Amino acid sequence: MLKTDSISHFFPLGTRIIYDRKFLMECRNSPVAKTSPCDLPDIPGVTSPNVEELKIENNHVHNYLEKVGIGEEAQFDMDI
Repeated sequence: MLKTDSISHFFPLGTRIIYDRKFLMECRNSPVAKTSPCDLPDIPGVTSPNVEELKIENNHVHNYLEKVGIGEEAQFDMDI
């Protein structure tokens, strides 16, 4: 008899499902595993990127590009 308040990895008949590593690794590359569920709510920072995190990430990329640009200009600036 299966109790309703217990969590079990067994089916009512006592059969246990065991997945091997190879099968699970193959499932990882499945298109179904790479798509989000259609009814998933939009929760910033959990199911979608947080707006503040995107701003910080874009700022880091922008600052990096500025630093690279400054360094290149100073390297080739010579008086002849």
